[in-house]
Amino acid sequence: MTAKVLVERHGAVARIVLNMPEALNAIGPEMAREFSQVAAEVAEDPALRCVVVTGAGPHFMAGGDIRCFAEWLELPAAQRDAHLGALISDVSDAVSSLRTMAKPVIGAVRGAVAGFGFSLMCACDLVIASETTNCKLAYCQLAASPDGGGSHTLPRLVGVRKAMEIALLDERIDAARALELGLVSRVVADTALDDETMTLAQRLAGQATGAFGRTKRLFNASLDNDLPTQLEAERQAFVAGAASQDFAEAVAAFLGRRKPEFHGR
Repeated sequence: MTAKVLVERHGAVARIVLNMPEALNAIGPEMAREFSQVAAEVAEDPALRCVVVTGAGPHFMAGGDIRCFAEWLELPAAQRDAHLGALISDVSDAVSSLRTMAKPVIGAVRGAVAGFGFSLMCACDLVIASETTNCKLAYCQLAASPDGGGSHTLPRLVGVRKAMEIALLDERIDAARALELGLVSRVVADTALDDETMTLAQRLAGQATGAFGRTKRLFNASLDNDLPTQLEAERQAFVAGAASQDFAEAVAAFLGRRKPEFHGR
């Protein structure tokens, strides 16, 4: 049986590929379980210093597998709820791994980006979008509410008022508008998406990824902390970073007027 989530290793970069192109990579229970496991594994692998998340074929992800939902609606309420709860738990675990791993995560998106695909895009640290990208939150259209951390990340990216507009009006957002709103970092030609993403991933993987991890934790906590708490978190992170090999290498390289060689430690 073909894996529904693939992992490709390119040196220190892991490329996670959602692999159901014939179904627009719509996520069902098997893909969710595999994605959760893969995300946890790459998060804990010290040899990996950057992660890319993308979809096979012309689309990133069109959301949940509606056929599964239809089947579960025929079940007794307890079984229905158990299936849905397990699915949401798996996608939640995957997003948690992506958000908390001490390495940058790049989303490479194209075509349909809807439902959990939208939430997953928002969970990435950087997003490179093909000019073919069309985003749609799509939950309310299904009489549902966001999952995959979308209700947490989207308001932080665009503000609560704009997030409510995106959710309630459920209008399509093309690549240019997604860039304007801050949902994506860059827009490139569709034929250049994979190469541009891997170039950026390799660039990040060769830098001080320990510092990236500390910066990521600080930024992700910042909107939930008051200023004294955040200042203390910054102090602790800086002191911890100063004990790293990469910090010593950066200082020596600066004084020696040479390019530093970072190892993520």
